[in-house]
Formats: sequence, C-alpha cells, structure tokens
Amino acid sequence: MPIQPGDRIPEVALKRIREGVETVDTRALFDNKKVVLFAVPGAFTPTCSERHLPGFVERYEDFRKRGIEVLCMSVNDPFVMKAWGESQHVPAGLMMLSDGNGQFTRALGLEMDASAYGMGTRAKRFALYAEDGVVKQLHVEAPGEFRVSSAEYVLEQLG
Repeated sequence: MPIQPGDRIPEVALKRIREGVETVDTRALFDNKKVVLFAVPGAFTPTCSERHLPGFVERYEDFRKRGIEVLCMSVNDPFVMKAWGESQHVPAGLMMLSDGNGQFTRALGLEMDASAYGMGTRAKRFALYAEDGVVKQLHVEAPGEFRVSSAEYVLEQLG
C-alpha cells in the first residue's frame, strides 16, 4: 500500500551531486522542515522535461516564500540528475535527488513498471508535501496524466 497522509517518510539513503557524489538520508531532508518532494518517471523524458520540472523551477520562489524546500527525485543515477538539473537551469536550492536503485520509491509504495519502455522500475509521477517528516498531502498521477503533481496544483492545495 502506498504511503498516505499521516505516515512518516521512510528512512532511506539517496544520492546527489554537489562537490562530488553525496549520500543524504531522508531524515536529514525532511525532519524539522516543510518539504515538497516531486518525483518523475525519468530525467530528460518529454513531460518531465517540458512541463513537470520547469513548473517547479518557475514557481520555486513561491514555495521558498512559504518556507518550503523543494526536492526533485527520479530513479536515475546522480550524474543524470545533475546533468538534467543543469540543462533545466534548476536553482541552487532545488535539490535534484537520485533514487538510483528505486529503494525510496519502493519504500513509499509509489513504484511503477516501465519495462515496456525499456526503463525498468521507476517512480510514478507524484508530489507530496511533508512537515517534520510526516506526509500531509499526497498527489499521485493516473498513468499518462500530468495534473495533480504540478507545481501550480500543489501550491493551490497548500492554500
């Protein structure tokens, strides 16, 4: 069963690149913070690159003004996430996280089988809002859709 509002974010290690490849624990990312995490099925894929990530880049300051950190995650390696972030002009504070083996995605119960597209197990397209490591809102897209995980929709739901 997928994670639900009221559940704690599972403790899993993710990767990111700053000065080199770093391991970052989800507790460090979520505890004592307000966080929006959005996940995409794949870096450099059409909807992810043309609409999903650009929306969060454009609205990044709207989240920051509310004291909310923004994290982007995909089941890709950290080098791909870094390159994708650079190609999309992601602001320094918007963290590009790698769930390379899909461990966090599976712990959230939000994995999907993209084998038909040669992509293996990936994250469903979703956005969640958490406070102090507890999920307050979860917005999971139906297959092939892009509505409820957009930056605009998440901002509307935050009020």
